[in-house]
Amino acid sequence: MNIGLSNLGFTVDDTGDGSEGLSMVLAGDYSLLILDLMLPSVDGTAILKAIRKANKDIRVLILSARDLTEDKVQGLLNGADDYLTKPFSFDELHVRLLCLMRRGTLNISDSKVIIGQFSLDLHLKQLQCKGVDANLTPNEYKLVECLFTNQGKVVSPEKLSEYLAGQYDAVAKNSIEAHLSTARKKVRDIGFDLPIRTKRGFGYYVEN
Repeated sequence: MNIGLSNLGFTVDDTGDGSEGLSMVLAGDYSLLILDLMLPSVDGTAILKAIRKANKDIRVLILSARDLTEDKVQGLLNGADDYLTKPFSFDELHVRLLCLMRRGTLNISDSKVIIGQFSLDLHLKQLQCKGVDANLTPNEYKLVECLFTNQGKVVSPEKLSEYLAGQYDAVAKNSIEAHLSTARKKVRDIGFDLPIRTKRGFGYYVEN
């Protein structure tokens, strides 16, 4: 999970110890916290209550194997912003984190990323231009999703490859270029220009 989040542009600190985790979050300046309830030394519920008592401005997503309704209700009542049960889909975790990120350069509403005339629906896996679907293939969509959700950053071909194929596989740079080329053509065919540009020697970025 840490590698996946890092590949998406998140800066990740982690620990499996509750006491250490509590010290980190109280001393640090974090915007998001993925919190397991069942931690040694200090459990997740105690950490959550301490965070809220300290008035830390941090969004908390509980990620737990506890899947009973009362566990979810209690977690939210204790101050969590969202609750996701294990086992989980990484794509769903990604979307939930994006929904919690109401700050920053992205305009995210109802799990959509809005950039100019483009609307990327993270639930429906769909790119629309003024309401017209670009009809991207799964691989084309994944590349656009990775770049749109990292607006303002240059994403390397290696990160795009891992996002597309997973951390244990790789996609050649020419395959990435081919997918982006067909995505650009599909968008041009409906009268728009996909705002993805190349920074030679570094990777790709979304033009504002």
